[in-house]
Amino acid sequence: MSDRLVALVTGGAGGIGSAISRRLAAEGCAVIVASRTASSRSTELLGDLTGDGHRAVDLDVADAASLDTLASSVPRLDVLVNCAGVTEPVPHDDLEGLSDEVIDRIFTTNWRGPFGVIRAMESALRAAPAPVIVNISSVAAVTGQGSNVAYCASKAALDSMTRSLGRALAPHIRVLSVSPGWVAGEYADRLPPGVLEAHRDAAPLRKLATPEDVAAAVRACVFDLPCSTGSILPVDGGRPLGVS
Repeated sequence: MSDRLVALVTGGAGGIGSAISRRLAAEGCAVIVASRTASSRSTELLGDLTGDGHRAVDLDVADAASLDTLASSVPRLDVLVNCAGVTEPVPHDDLEGLSDEVIDRIFTTNWRGPFGVIRAMESALRAAPAPVIVNISSVAAVTGQGSNVAYCASKAALDSMTRSLGRALAPHIRVLSVSPGWVAGEYADRLPPGVLEAHRDAAPLRKLATPEDVAAAVRACVFDLPCSTGSILPVDGGRPLGVS
């Protein structure tokens, strides 16, 4: 088998996911871009990736059959990045507005989904010499401030899973979380004027993360932190240290 690393990025055609896919491809990985609804974007992204051997796949992280199909086509996996996620803006004090349907959709995608991908790809990961899983979390897991209460809770659960599986899958598989604050890009661009500036000014570094900042952190997890597992790596400008 080739020594080239194989990387799977769920949500790989989104704003953050595409930056991660590009960074891993630039590092020499053969990237599998997995996406549920952005097949045209996935195809376009493949043309932008450095090197060859990349491919796009349709994947619903909440569907067991979809996961089984993917797992059967990947005999070895060196890097798994769980980047697929959903949310919906609901004020934290609007308890009725956070419906059971919204809660279930968020937890199904943001927690059960990553766990399902890890479970499905465990054998492929164990076939690699030094595999690593990177879960894309959020500073909302720590601050309790985010698009809605369920989103914050789902990311806290994801970080808890990172710690649990960091222990359970050791010593062979490392598991880490990258935890961004507000990230400039598609979702942030929908916010009312002034909101992003307020979040930026509340962070000690007075800056928002970019998708490329998140991708750089993922790259560090894969290549530069061989003695780390179960850890949460913030990419948030120091936001929890700032003012509310």
